Amino acid sequence: MPRRVKQLKSRCQDLRELFEHNITVRHVLEELQSCNADDDATTVRKLMEDLDFDVMGLEDKGEVYGYIERTSLGVGPCRGFRRAFLPSEILANSTPLMDLLVALRETPRIFVEDHNRVMGIVTRGDLQKAPLRMLLFGFVTLLEMHLLRLVRIYYPEDSWRGLLKYTRLDRARELLSARKARNEAVDLADCLQLCDKIEIVLRTPKIREHIEGELKKNGRLLLKSVEKLRDRLAHAQDLVVASTWPEVIDSVSEMERLLELFESIQ
Repeated sequence: MPRRVKQLKSRCQDLRELFEHNITVRHVLEELQSCNADDDATTVRKLMEDLDFDVMGLEDKGEVYGYIERTSLGVGPCRGFRRAFLPSEILANSTPLMDLLVALRETPRIFVEDHNRVMGIVTRGDLQKAPLRMLLFGFVTLLEMHLLRLVRIYYPEDSWRGLLKYTRLDRARELLSARKARNEAVDLADCLQLCDKIEIVLRTPKIREHIEGELKKNGRLLLKSVEKLRDRLAHAQDLVVASTWPEVIDSVSEMERLLELFESIQ
């Protein structure tokens, strides 16, 4: 295996481990605010409206043993409107963010526990926070690194050049000259943009056949969605544009599957 390919593979493994195990639910949770089980529901509902809370924890004798929803509160003490925590609604604060994404596909909120005590909450809105954006940007970076790895495997000595339009090839050459002028140890493949790597890989029959039979989405559409996600992240844009959170989460899950397929190509 060529040295540059080995280096790329090693860096991909290190980066994947970093993002999968070091960014967890505790980095995006909010403290779960609670009320007492004997508190008046009408008063608590007004408080929740003022704070823009959809749910609050329900506390009895210092222990949070359930929660209430603002829309279900009526007249009487809050204990009469208690909802029990379901196992599917709870994650540990050490849970990786990718697992949180999967959980939030099915529910608008997840409660977070630490040492068997519910103490936090995460909603879909919290997925706009910096830690999740960092995870997704790292995810896109991993995909791009694997694209470059595949380009190097299938097209040694820059034999991919005939697959790109002249304008794109010329852009890569310009970037190579600029980086060489800064005394950077790079070659022409290092100067390809994400769209260039996508084009080369999609025009490689063996790679396209390997991935498209395993994906729910068309390979070209999926890789183009990777590019769009990268642009949204880079410009701090809303991650849900003309879409829904379940659709976004499905796309990320499919990207993860794509990454696994790339990793399996040696």
